Amino acid sequence: MKKHTTPRSQPRIHCVDQFYSDSDVLRRHFESRFKNPHEANADRFVWDYWHVPDQYTVLRTPAYHFFPPKIYHGFHEQLVKWGRENLGCHDVSPPWLSLYIDGCRQEFHADLPHGPWAFVYSLTPWKGRKFTGGETVLVKDSMLRFWENMDLFRGLEQEDILQFIEPKFDRLTVFDPRVPHGVRRVEGVFEPREGRLVIHGWFVQPRPFLEGPLSRRSFQKMIDSLLEGMGSRLPAIDLMGILSVRFKVSATGRIGEVQFLSNTLISGHGPQGKDVSDLLEFLSDFLREYRFPAASGASWITLPLTFEA
Repeated sequence: MKKHTTPRSQPRIHCVDQFYSDSDVLRRHFESRFKNPHEANADRFVWDYWHVPDQYTVLRTPAYHFFPPKIYHGFHEQLVKWGRENLGCHDVSPPWLSLYIDGCRQEFHADLPHGPWAFVYSLTPWKGRKFTGGETVLVKDSMLRFWENMDLFRGLEQEDILQFIEPKFDRLTVFDPRVPHGVRRVEGVFEPREGRLVIHGWFVQPRPFLEGPLSRRSFQKMIDSLLEGMGSRLPAIDLMGILSVRFKVSATGRIGEVQFLSNTLISGHGPQGKDVSDLLEFLSDFLREYRFPAASGASWITLPLTFEA
């Protein structure tokens, strides 16, 4: 009798520390721009003071305008590569560079149309910070279904309602932008080099990503065939969101290792409810039964699956 092991649900929030090897180069360039406050160089006049009353207060500029191409392109390429391998998203929106000094913050909001994943990459010297605040704040999943998860026998405090993510230096944070989120008000510093500094935006263009010798010319036809077979057998589920799956295809075309990388799936049973568990188990079994054409060696495929209710 076949033994079933239900695959574990995968992260809705990713924190990747020590993300970029040349993070110090980006940071040094920023600091050099503000080293002498008496200098009025034209390259300092790039900041937009974005203020929406009771919602946003921040200094921002397009990251690709602020940093010279020779030191920015490496970071951008690393970001895109990570998104392709881990999310199945082939590009990023034009990233912003945002600076938070005293009084800057973002109140709770959601970014529905921009992309399936939001990212925040920190260039903030967090350990030696002189300010308070600055954390990325997200409403916890349990609060988004409050009445279903309410415990009548205990109260709630801030840590039960909100999740605080510290923007540590060289940390990439990735999350579902549909979840209400913001930035805790920064207080205590006016010097730009002492503020909260982040590059942020959205991962976009979800589509399959191939690494290995499988034919790229016929790759989309292979994926279309896989999705057609998958759809004909998919159990009845009520889900919204995106699920990223990565799997290894051997030289013989058999699928071996299957990794569920991340998901933003929401169902009637909650973010990690039974519909999600049923889907993961179905996909794990289906993929291991599927066959790709033979090739000269093993390949890896990252497959983003989008569900709309």
